[in-house]
Amino acid sequence: MNICVFLSAADLHERYTRPAREFAKLIGKGGHALVWGGSDVGLMKVVADGVQEAGGRLIGVSVDFLSARARPGADEMVVARDLAERKRLLLEKADAVVIMVGGTGTLDEATDILELKKHGHTGKPVVLLNTAGFYDGLKEQFRRMEEEGFLPRPLTDLVFFAEEPVGAMAYLEESLGVA
Repeated sequence: MNICVFLSAADLHERYTRPAREFAKLIGKGGHALVWGGSDVGLMKVVADGVQEAGGRLIGVSVDFLSARARPGADEMVVARDLAERKRLLLEKADAVVIMVGGTGTLDEATDILELKKHGHTGKPVVLLNTAGFYDGLKEQFRRMEEEGFLPRPLTDLVFFAEEPVGAMAYLEESLGVA
């Protein structure tokens, strides 16, 4: 599987880096590839290191204005012209998407894939990894959207909420029939 991970490039507390490292090891040990924003800093670096150390492949999609932060030694690295092209390429290269902790860029990427899924433009499984309750508020907002009729499809058709890395990977493998 090529697993796209949307996440922060910030240096974060261990409560966020530990589960990210765990998920990265599951990607690598499972023989999967990481598709990510290509940066070699912060949480993006933590995940790329973990995948590579566990034997997985790295497929990066950087963007022109961040290319100086691109990870050297990735198996594949593409530099997009802008953020819109970057998102498109990330999704094209992925079989599944995992949303980890992040800021406005991660939230933008997350809502973009959910909007595509809502309208039937992709059937890729999407997991929101709710590390340390980071997305509790967003989860509640999504539920309110569903309850009040803002979503034309059940929330469970759009996204799976996982509290731990192993649950996220199990959902992806089951969704795509990977043993």
